[in-house]
Amino acid sequence: MGTLGVLLTCPMDSYLEEELDKRYKLFRLWESPSEKRVDFLRTHAPGIRAIVGNVNVGVDAETISALPKLEIVSSFSVGLDKVDLDKCRERGILVTNTPDVLTEDVADLAIGLAIAVLRKICVSDRFVRSGAWKSKGSFELTTKFSGKSVGMLGLGRIGMAIAKRAEAFGCPINYFARSEKPSVGYKFYPTAVDLAANSQVLVVACALTEETKHIVNREVINALGLQGVLVNIGRGSHVDEAELVAALTEGRLGGAGLDVFEREPFPSEELLSMDNVVLLPHVGSGTWETRRDMADLVLANLEAFVLNKPLVTPVLW
Repeated sequence: MGTLGVLLTCPMDSYLEEELDKRYKLFRLWESPSEKRVDFLRTHAPGIRAIVGNVNVGVDAETISALPKLEIVSSFSVGLDKVDLDKCRERGILVTNTPDVLTEDVADLAIGLAIAVLRKICVSDRFVRSGAWKSKGSFELTTKFSGKSVGMLGLGRIGMAIAKRAEAFGCPINYFARSEKPSVGYKFYPTAVDLAANSQVLVVACALTEETKHIVNREVINALGLQGVLVNIGRGSHVDEAELVAALTEGRLGGAGLDVFEREPFPSEELLSMDNVVLLPHVGSGTWETRRDMADLVLANLEAFVLNKPLVTPVLW
């Protein structure tokens, strides 16, 4: 299989990189200075038939146009907002991703973020480490997660996994999605604003599209209210971050747990000093087990492509 030329867009997983290097002719895009990457692509274009990208460096129209031999994009992610699917469709390029294997980790993290915000886990950790427990006495009272109404913005694989975990805490589940899902037994709301107004914890778990960009805007944040908590494990652009900062600063929102941001790795400076906000560096799928499973899916899709077999997790085929 070593004749397949694969372009890896950025460092993303050492095991994946090693396996790609063993099996194929690997081109590492980041080894070329950014100002010379057009020349790099032009030079190696005849040998590149596959690209592996992720949520940081995907596959845009310019890259696709520079690679006339490109036949498959195998993304090391579930989300495909960094892949120009229209261009791939136009060119007949196959596209795969890594669904399912990261669902449990992301769902675990969403619940962890909600509890961390409401119970002020990070603040109380600093309280102990600073010696304040000894000098000031007991920590302040916090707010329980159990029994809170949880609103799901999106009820796909990850959304359902989060909802089931929240149910175990006795939380009523509400949701907004593209269409109602009568079989799930949860309360459906026709708009994101209606959902927020009837939820104490709002979790963003939908795909990023033109329709869902800034789905959490000023109106939604105000509907969630001063006791409400926002949890975002989707994409940073789901939330209007400037409006979120303003609401937290002005006391119009109770708190937020964020694993993603609009300009990664640069969260808004104002968030860094807020005790009612928990910030994570986009680590929803960041466990050894899940990253290995994701890498194996990328490799399995490329192997299926080389052997002319059905792709394992096709998005475009």
